[in-house]
Amino acid sequence: MVMKKGFAILASASLAAGILAGCNNGGEKDGNKVIKIATNTPLSGNNAILGDSIKLGAQLALDDQKAAFKKLGFDLKLVPYDDQGDPKKGVANAEQLGADKAILGVVGHLNSGVAIPASVKYEKDHLVMVSPSNTANEVTDRGLSVVNRICARDDFQGPAGAEFAVNTLKAKKIFIIQDKTAYGTGLANEFKAAAEQLGAEILGEEGISVGDKDFNGVLNNVKAKNPDLVFFGGLYAEGGILLKQARDKELNMPFMGGDGMDSSGLVDIAGDAVKNFYYTSVAGDTLKTDNGKKFAEDYKAKFKKNIESFSSYGYDSAGVLLEGLKDAIESSDGKTPSREDVAAAVRAIQDYKGVVTEVGFDDKGDNKFAKVFIYTFKEAKYPGTQVGEVTK
Repeated sequence: MVMKKGFAILASASLAAGILAGCNNGGEKDGNKVIKIATNTPLSGNNAILGDSIKLGAQLALDDQKAAFKKLGFDLKLVPYDDQGDPKKGVANAEQLGADKAILGVVGHLNSGVAIPASVKYEKDHLVMVSPSNTANEVTDRGLSVVNRICARDDFQGPAGAEFAVNTLKAKKIFIIQDKTAYGTGLANEFKAAAEQLGAEILGEEGISVGDKDFNGVLNNVKAKNPDLVFFGGLYAEGGILLKQARDKELNMPFMGGDGMDSSGLVDIAGDAVKNFYYTSVAGDTLKTDNGKKFAEDYKAKFKKNIESFSSYGYDSAGVLLEGLKDAIESSDGKTPSREDVAAAVRAIQDYKGVVTEVGFDDKGDNKFAKVFIYTFKEAKYPGTQVGEVTK
């Protein structure tokens, strides 16, 4: 009886220890230390297509590098968070990410308006972030040590779009619509300033709200002004409806937008209305290279989905993050590095070769090799046809 009781006590103690080890944020798996990489993107709501594509791209990057990290004594784990495209939710998620000490990096966000407040929390917790898609100037202009992006900024994308609109499409009279978010307003303002410098006249500006579905009032104003081109600063959920309603009103002039319109969701919503629509994107054509084609094939085989504009940028953002993580592990003599060390190692990256982009960060965390690409739709089929490429 005594032996049985002793065994029961020992078993209970072992079980408790196992539970505690499982709950420990820095727990072990198969004898290896666990390192978590988080994604923080919209996985529900209007922008879920792009948010999910970033998460899946990051997942594929981790899967591709798990074996290499296992040799170093670490097990990689992706922990996806849904920020819903909502700044408040993004900040709440950031608080949770900061509290989990096994998380050493974040891939995200999709929306600049979410990234800006959430990154304040990351800075406080020394948690490095690599963004595949945040273009607002403010994201990196604040000088936060943990904030990096591999894509171009609005003050590059907006002028690139304006130059194409004025010099290639010959638009002299332009109407601007934007969605009043940090992204949409920032991009529209940069486009406007550059278009005016190039001699175009801005006939009017209107703001819409995220979630709106009836744009008749705005479009009646557009029709009264009769511009050569309409520019929209916003995302595909509203942009697709706007395009469809515009064509229904026989507003057949060229429309133009930014990278927030670079999604299969735009074509799903707008259908044939995407014809004669042009968009700038900070995402290059993944299928132009052999590496990109292989990535697309691997992505389709694993997730049963075609790539989106930011699928490969999610992959490359995670790749950059993992490269910095490996450098930090090496500098720590094979031990788990601190978040500060990982952040410093990521910022120090200068010549990372990704699937679609080369990455080298400046002192603010902007990518010195970022480009802007220009696409149009000749038919209602995603992706569009590339018609331009702009390098700084």
